[in-house]
Amino acid sequence: MKWIEVKALFESDDVSFGEEMVSDIFFSLGLTGVVCQVPLDAPPEGFGSDALPISDETSVSGYIPNTDSSIETLKKIKKRAKELEELNIKVVVETQIVDQEDWAESWKSFFNVIRVTDKIVIKPAWRDFEPEPNDVVIELDPGMAFGTGSHPTTSMCLSLIEKYLCPKDRFLDVGAGSGILMVAAAKLGASYLLGVDIDEVAVLVSTENLAKNRVSSHLFDVKQGSLEDFNNPQFDLISANIIAEVLIEIMPNINNNLKKGGIAILSGIIKDREPLINKSLKHNNLAILEVKTDGEWLAIAAKKQD
Repeated sequence: MKWIEVKALFESDDVSFGEEMVSDIFFSLGLTGVVCQVPLDAPPEGFGSDALPISDETSVSGYIPNTDSSIETLKKIKKRAKELEELNIKVVVETQIVDQEDWAESWKSFFNVIRVTDKIVIKPAWRDFEPEPNDVVIELDPGMAFGTGSHPTTSMCLSLIEKYLCPKDRFLDVGAGSGILMVAAAKLGASYLLGVDIDEVAVLVSTENLAKNRVSSHLFDVKQGSLEDFNNPQFDLISANIIAEVLIEIMPNINNNLKKGGIAILSGIIKDREPLINKSLKHNNLAILEVKTDGEWLAIAAKKQD
């Protein structure tokens, strides 16, 4: 199958804000395999030392099927990218036709082993790594789904899950992506995992990564759909690594699926959206326990009140 790779190269005085705004265009228009490429620190010595040098390019890439309707989608992307100039974000959109196999494999040389916390390590399935005795190693092949652990929004989620998840907790991940958060929860002792994602590719990749990490199929479900399709207040911990506007939209559904005393971990939030998130949390009876920050991004742990 042929796909159109859409790459938005952008310039902004605030790279995190530019990244969020461009990503929002891609997600809202249904692009798959969205990858953000921004300058990152070099990995520690010995972590993926065989990887290619990390690019200093700032871009967001995604994919749409090469069909007759793609022209209209591309027009919408370019129109909205042009509008970002009002926010001092300059965007250049490039496209090329790729085979699905090329898309799925080409980026792998840039994906390193990542130590997210003192305990959690993300290991690409194709790399070698010798773990420390207490390491929780997540073996990952993101494929065409979003989520490698390198982005601050994901790493903060993982850190908060490690802190707040208790053994035997029931865990729900909204926007499962590559399944990275579900695998982490399983390895930290969750008794049941449910992942929800609107993208059928993410459902497939999440399921494969859970199996790759030897999580029993009896312990998890990954379902295609939105959170509003579920209303079962049985989860001890819910994670949602999604942009702020979507978090606000689904906050009542998060509340409906959370036990009393349960904890919601919310990420994907740019700092200037924090007041809106705080208002939504209060309105939905969720009290903030902790706020983590990384650059312009923040993640929140909040507890459902009795």
